[in-house]
Amino acid sequence: MIIAAAVCPHPPMLVPEVAQGAAPDLDELRRACDAAVQELLAQDPQHIAVVGGGPPDRFWDHHAGGTLKSYGVDLHAGGDGNELDLGLTIGAWLLDRNSWTGSRAYATGEVDPKGRTALLVMADGTAKRNTEAPGYFDERAEGFDRLISDALAAGDTPTLANLDEELAAELWSGGARPLRLLGRTTAAEISKGASIAAQLRYNEAPFGVGYWVANWSLTR
Repeated sequence: MIIAAAVCPHPPMLVPEVAQGAAPDLDELRRACDAAVQELLAQDPQHIAVVGGGPPDRFWDHHAGGTLKSYGVDLHAGGDGNELDLGLTIGAWLLDRNSWTGSRAYATGEVDPKGRTALLVMADGTAKRNTEAPGYFDERAEGFDRLISDALAAGDTPTLANLDEELAAELWSGGARPLRLLGRTTAAEISKGASIAAQLRYNEAPFGVGYWVANWSLTR
């Protein structure tokens, strides 16, 4: 049973040790992510699945971990392994940072709930919001990000479940597939009688990249 979800982005600069002097530029985003994870933990889950957008349909248990050595920081998150990509590593780091010591796993595919399961969905928006963005400017980017932010704010599962992955790729957004999974998974819970309370905590585009932070709580 899925009881809650949090959505967070995964820029490496979210980690202060990576950002160094630029860390204050993302203080608001960092606080929003911490608040979202703390709200997730407050729902009293028995298990947390961190969902990312790497190669599809891969799964790792609590032993999996990741490192940020490629970003110049000797920082390890999660379990003893080193198999997690950036998105899942940042998810592991957020759980570690907020003192989650319970059951966890990592996935890039459909999650099999284990008891009261919460999802931590790692998803970046487009990277073409302005001329300073990594992918330069694309006039379609803001509208695509707005579609997602509106859906996150409203608990709109059909919109997320049907996001255009091809357009997302053109706009350099790696978040479409994990958000589609969030939409499908929570829609299945709604079909069983659940309702969603949604909160959008953050919706900005620092450095020309769209980031959202949100919480969904499912009740019956």
